[in-house]
Amino acid sequence: MLSLFQSDLVTAPDETAPGETDPAGKPLVSVRNLRVRFATRAGSVAAVNGVNFDVQPGRVLCILGESGSGKSVTMRAIAGILPKATTTIDGRIDFDGTDLVGLPEAQMRDFRGARISMIFQEPMTALDPVFTVGSQIAESIVRHEGVSWRDARARALELLELVQIPSAARRMKAYPHEMSGGMRQRAMIALALACKPDLLLADEPTTALDVTVQIQIVLLLRELQRELGMAVMFVTHDVGVAAEIADELAVMYAGRFVEHGPAVDVIERPLHPYTAGLLASTVHGARRGSVLQPIPGMPPDLTRMPPGCAFAPRCPHAEAACREAVPATLAVDRQTVACRRQDGPSPLGALAP
Repeated sequence: MLSLFQSDLVTAPDETAPGETDPAGKPLVSVRNLRVRFATRAGSVAAVNGVNFDVQPGRVLCILGESGSGKSVTMRAIAGILPKATTTIDGRIDFDGTDLVGLPEAQMRDFRGARISMIFQEPMTALDPVFTVGSQIAESIVRHEGVSWRDARARALELLELVQIPSAARRMKAYPHEMSGGMRQRAMIALALACKPDLLLADEPTTALDVTVQIQIVLLLRELQRELGMAVMFVTHDVGVAAEIADELAVMYAGRFVEHGPAVDVIERPLHPYTAGLLASTVHGARRGSVLQPIPGMPPDLTRMPPGCAFAPRCPHAEAACREAVPATLAVDRQTVACRRQDGPSPLGALAP
């Protein structure tokens, strides 16, 4: 049964049901040619290099890739929390009709927390250690909704119950260090949901947790997303987590999306060699007794990017032409793929993971 807090967010009967979307509907988030560069001692580094995607209301977009691929930077660019002194952002991030790129910080604060919320990888560093969990959640509600502290505390208690924290009334008075890692992450989720956001950004929220707690958090997020009807962007390097939570899956490598499409299509019939390599190197979906195949080599140094396809040095299908020019993004059925070998008279087609 939904609580009073949840009932405010349930989609009306004549609208698209939570977890579903009209493919022709207007996206909540539309990102076009997003480029993020950092100034470093070694020179300017392109962490995100021309990505394009939409996030529909009530859907989950998962960005999958190795560490350093640009996943978290993409998400933090949307949240507007990258260091301004050393960061250059180009392109467009359209959130419900407003371009967030270059938006003054005072206006961005009105979006952040109220309409866009974020769950971080390590809640111990995201939660303030000198305030109780309940007071931190209540403060966010007072800041963005202008309600009384009494009403905000009542909402905070309801939120802790919503994320299935046992003895929620007692945990309201607890400090972050007094809670387990899984409990802190649930509290972080409650804080992120405090102002009923339209978009929830989840930056590898299960990485710092043990395996049994990971699946609990993933299932909780999926359940809340469906019940509350919010859009979610989820970043992970774990194929199993992506398969569990994603509606749409974008595979990122060296700052670019190399494959994008419905999660079931990307996982069942990968078109990019990197996607196939990720799937072959994980236990998710692997047959009993099968040998996992690691991807050889290492991701490229972003300060010295190769002239052609960034994955070519590690790719078993690479040709000389792959090392000469960055591949264009092609549409193949419901997927898009940035691979030269998928174009021409003899495309690779779906690759066996």
